[in-house]
Amino acid sequence: MLQSFDQHAQRGNEFLHLLAFELGDKSNKEAAERITRAVFRSLRNHLTLEENFQLIAQLPVLLKGIYVEGWAPQKKRKKLSKKLDDFYSEVIKEEGAKAWKDFSNEAEIKKGVNAVFTVLRMYISDGQMKDGKAVLPDELKILFSANSIEIH
Repeated sequence: MLQSFDQHAQRGNEFLHLLAFELGDKSNKEAAERITRAVFRSLRNHLTLEENFQLIAQLPVLLKGIYVEGWAPQKKRKKLSKKLDDFYSEVIKEEGAKAWKDFSNEAEIKKGVNAVFTVLRMYISDGQMKDGKAVLPDELKILFSANSIEIH
């Protein structure tokens, strides 16, 4: 059992290391975890309950914990914006006071969100990525596409 737990922890840590590399600082796993948490919290608000659970099922255990931490899916969902810029704002809000450590401008926010989805595509099936994309508003669909988000 312990070996299995270690393997699950290793896959989650691998995700965070890959993300840190995508972010340009392969030694900063803490920033990768903060950004992952903020993106996941924002994302889960935009997906249907069914799509959230299907996505969670494919995540390594460590990431499942990050995804569901503090989540109350039975709560009535508030009306969310359908704009990509508002999604970035949600990520900043979810990260809270530590956002200034990870993002100093809009380009860094876009880079961080894009990096999470780039690494997420390595762990989630193409079918699940298409399913998640299908339930999002048009402007947010790019998050689940294989194309990078344009960064200025």
